[in-house]
Amino acid sequence: MLSKLLSAMSINKTITIFLVDDNALYLKDLEIAFTSKPYYKIVTFATGELCLEQMALKPDLIILDYYLNNVKPDALNGLEILKKIRAINSDVPVVMLSVETSPVIAQNCLDHNANEFVIKSDICFARLREIITTVLLDKQHETKGNLISHLSKAFMSPAIFVIALVASIFHFK
Repeated sequence: MLSKLLSAMSINKTITIFLVDDNALYLKDLEIAFTSKPYYKIVTFATGELCLEQMALKPDLIILDYYLNNVKPDALNGLEILKKIRAINSDVPVVMLSVETSPVIAQNCLDHNANEFVIKSDICFARLREIITTVLLDKQHETKGNLISHLSKAFMSPAIFVIALVASIFHFK
């Protein structure tokens, strides 16, 4: 019982981020930008198909380029990969990243359950850092919530609850 409790108390602060972009230089820039944090585990892919093959790694966030056909001309585009990701895991946050500024394309991605659509620009790295920070905070809250749940199950058995209740009644009289 104690070992389960202790393992529940260890809060995993690592966040796994999948970066998917067919532009090797841009992908390297993304990787460098986000590997500066020790609690980020960055996994890069040049195609969406390679990303799909590694979904068992359970990423905490996927940053997915919209156009993915520089490496393989017949590769699926980001929207098609997004649909396949959602079929595998509907909960993982997916940020679509693109040079495309068309509101129609952005809305189409959001309609297919992308969490965000970020245009590749001078400020996109700052925006991606904000998104990653939000995901990290959400993960920490989730982990802390699981810890509280484990603690309440471990220490709030019915007998202990009754004893604590009786003790509190007599203590406050």
